[in-house]
Amino acid sequence: MLVNVNRAVASALLTLLLLLGFAPASQAQLGISRPKGQQLLDGIIVKVDNQIVLRSEVELIYAQEVARAEGKPLPPDLKCKILQSLVLNKLMLARADVDSVTVEDKQVNGEVDRRMAYFAQQIGSEKRLEEQYGKSIKALKDDLRPQIKDQLTQQKMQETITGKVAVTPREVAAYFTRIPKDSLPYFSTEVEVGQIVVPAQVNDKAKQAAIAKLNDIRAQVLAGADFATLAKANSEDPGSAKEGGYLGFFKRGELVPEYEAASMKLEPGQMSPVVQSQFGFHLIQFIERKGNTYSTRHILLKPETGSADVSASAKLLTRLRRQILSDSITFAKAAKDNSSDKTSSSNGGLLANRQDGGSRLPLDKLDPAIFFTIDTMKVGHITPPMPYRTDDGKDAMRILWLKSNTPPHQANLQDDYQKIAAAALNEKKTKALDEWFAKNRGTVYLEVEPEYAQCKVLDVAEK
Repeated sequence: MLVNVNRAVASALLTLLLLLGFAPASQAQLGISRPKGQQLLDGIIVKVDNQIVLRSEVELIYAQEVARAEGKPLPPDLKCKILQSLVLNKLMLARADVDSVTVEDKQVNGEVDRRMAYFAQQIGSEKRLEEQYGKSIKALKDDLRPQIKDQLTQQKMQETITGKVAVTPREVAAYFTRIPKDSLPYFSTEVEVGQIVVPAQVNDKAKQAAIAKLNDIRAQVLAGADFATLAKANSEDPGSAKEGGYLGFFKRGELVPEYEAASMKLEPGQMSPVVQSQFGFHLIQFIERKGNTYSTRHILLKPETGSADVSASAKLLTRLRRQILSDSITFAKAAKDNSSDKTSSSNGGLLANRQDGGSRLPLDKLDPAIFFTIDTMKVGHITPPMPYRTDDGKDAMRILWLKSNTPPHQANLQDDYQKIAAAALNEKKTKALDEWFAKNRGTVYLEVEPEYAQCKVLDVAEK
């Protein structure tokens, strides 16, 4: 039974990683193995200058598509299409080297932190994530960083190619007209849902307790205790605690400003006073400078929020709800001024559909917590404040607003213009990428293994 559970967890993680665009270098990297007799030797199947495509990349993405299909037939040339997409990505990376298209380390590290927090939330905790892979969070981040950097570079390169591509209403209408009537999609019930999230605030008592504990630890170190040993015993940063608080080398601008500012005042071996950042309270020990980088250890304490702090958030949301329902303020204005969820607060408080960027969400694809809340709500209703945990694991309260509820229907321009426009734009961008590939494929060395010759990756622009 334990093996089945572990396999299910690994499968869930594989789904998350692929959905977020992380193509692992091998199955072993994900802790996934095939039964005896079904081993697939990994290897390079395409070379694009100094970039490579591995057989495992194609197989893993194909396995994900099989799982998504839920038994429905897949296109016979699906593996070839996957390979063509991967080759296009590698060509963009190769050209990015030539054209000096780069991404900043700060952006890469921020995206690595965001995704790792998401993975930890999905599996249950950072500890469970470490147990699943047999690695520390820091080691997992180090494994993930090169893939994230490549992906962000691809995105930036693609933006230079398709960033100015747009569609006019006439083009959207023409695209819709080309779709055979018997092929028009049928959309299930869709809803527009808004939210305002207010995080709980750490009370002064909890803050002072954390500061006092760190000052006590600081005194122990000054008296001769080992910083690394105390970090292992006390730090609440699971990524570095096992390493004695060691964070490794970073350039200026890569760590949060408060942490960096305190570190830059220290000499090797020196220790900072207690420093507060968005992550909690730190005690920092400076290790060394190397060129334009520096390394440190730290002990992190995260004061817990209490019921009184959540109650304060609930009171604020109750007041906002009353003002919105009495038309004293719009939901969009209240969300913009008060919600900590920046993604929705900049969109009138509305949750976004990741598929097309619109605000209408398929009812059957909603987060269960939202689905069971709005299932019996009337359009225009706003819930009382409810407990909520943010993506980074912080306690909060939120209110939900059901803006609209669209019944099932066949696609039409009036109700589904945004979706159709997104599809038309995607088609036009794909054409621009194909044309770019055709223009640039001769500027790099490209070699394909014979077993994949039938995929005709060199002819991707002529399909």
